[in-house]
Amino acid sequence: MKTGKSIDVLCVGHAAYDLTFLVDHHPGADEKCFASGFSSCGGGPAANAAVTVARLGGSSAFAGYLGNDLQGCRHLAELNSEGVNTELVVRGSHPTPLSVILVKPDGSRTVVNHKAETPFIEPGLIDFSRFRPKAILFDGHEPLISPALAEHARTREIPVILDAGSVHRGTRDLAPVVGYLVASAKFARDFTGAPDMRQSLNLLSGLCSCVVITLGEDGLMWKKGGRSGNLGAFQVEARDTTGAGDVFHGAFALGVARSMGFTSLLKYASAAAAVSCTRIGARKGIPSAEDVRRFLGP
Repeated sequence: MKTGKSIDVLCVGHAAYDLTFLVDHHPGADEKCFASGFSSCGGGPAANAAVTVARLGGSSAFAGYLGNDLQGCRHLAELNSEGVNTELVVRGSHPTPLSVILVKPDGSRTVVNHKAETPFIEPGLIDFSRFRPKAILFDGHEPLISPALAEHARTREIPVILDAGSVHRGTRDLAPVVGYLVASAKFARDFTGAPDMRQSLNLLSGLCSCVVITLGEDGLMWKKGGRSGNLGAFQVEARDTTGAGDVFHGAFALGVARSMGFTSLLKYASAAAAVSCTRIGARKGIPSAEDVRRFLGP
């Protein structure tokens, strides 16, 4: 990572293809229902974060897997059209992961992800020396290549961020070696077993010097060094919350890459996520830098 191309954020992890249906209620057992709307586009935490960085005016690359099937080809074309560098995308005959998303009128959603037998990327298949990132964002979904890269980056003082959505092999291995742990309430609760979020925050801060726990409509809490605090959520009329976390993590990583002040970074990432909730579709809802500027106002 010394002589490669300079970019703001390298995003490593999961890419999928999303099929989003708007429904007026959650269907029950044996029930058939009709969707009032539909969209299809690329998705996945790390891939969405890479697009977020690009739309916010930063430079990004995505490292992950996309199949040679129709969904993989469409997703790759989307990433390229967004300006995301795709030189580190691994292609193969295994299918591209697919997500079916049901979005209810209040913006809440149900996600079913199908990865089939698609394997994790093996070490050695990606030459990370082709890039010099100012920050690296992991979502934990490529556990064979991520820990070594995170440790390598840390020894070179490259900031490393983990999008910890849930507890699994990848997030367990990465949590102790990253500089920024940005976790969902579910991860914090399941990983620590603590009875409340404040206790979870304190326990996680023993692993990482900077911890953020996102709480959805309740905002977030954070601890960095000896300081801690809360930030309330922006009030918006949510249409689809799918991908809001991905947008938050992408904006957060870009703020880290740009050495943004920490409280300003949290506010900026929260605003970007809030804007995304007002639109249908995770990828289609990712805001531009101008969208966020308008939202935040003068």
